[in-house]
Amino acid sequence: MDYTADVELARRCGAGDAQAWDQFVREYRPLLYRAADALDRTGRARELADALYADLYTRSLFKYFQGRSSLATWLRAVLAQRYVDALRADKKVEPLDEQHDTARDDRAADPDRPQYLAVMQRALDAAVGALADRDRLRLAMYYVQSMTLAEIGRLTKEHEATVSRHLTRTRKHIREDVERLLRAELTEDQIAACFASVTDDPGAIDISQMLNYKEQARERSV
Repeated sequence: MDYTADVELARRCGAGDAQAWDQFVREYRPLLYRAADALDRTGRARELADALYADLYTRSLFKYFQGRSSLATWLRAVLAQRYVDALRADKKVEPLDEQHDTARDDRAADPDRPQYLAVMQRALDAAVGALADRDRLRLAMYYVQSMTLAEIGRLTKEHEATVSRHLTRTRKHIREDVERLLRAELTEDQIAACFASVTDDPGAIDISQMLNYKEQARERSV
């Protein structure tokens, strides 16, 4: 089949053509989300779709599309490969079910766990509190209110890819700030143990509550 039109659309998008990108958003964003939902109904694949969408915009991944298949088929294949890669990465660190249950019991009995939860809570509070209002707002809308990138973009007057890029950057900043703050109280080995303990079982820590609180406080101050 002739995929000349798809190749031309990809070329124009990669060159930053606004009209071409609008066409891509209109025709292919729903396709990416449907493909993501087909891969994983929990929403994890949809986050990968958002990341892919941002990479297409910011890193010009369109240059890798050569027209050997339709653009739709290529996008689904790229998303599926990223999903498989993510699963493989998880399997390298996830224990078997029985080992996982044992590890959870071990964490519950770990005398250092209360300290880890406390220092992580303080670090997250400080990291989220240090965010700019707009960054907190995007996180709250995406994670607390479960809004789509398009919905957030309409409220913030930003392109969907820009919203996705800001979310990725903000998550990275939170992680970096948390690690920096933890170093004031824990050794590197303890920090690794802290992340391992809290990631698998966050206890009472709930980032959505922090964001929701910050969002409500921001709205009251306006």
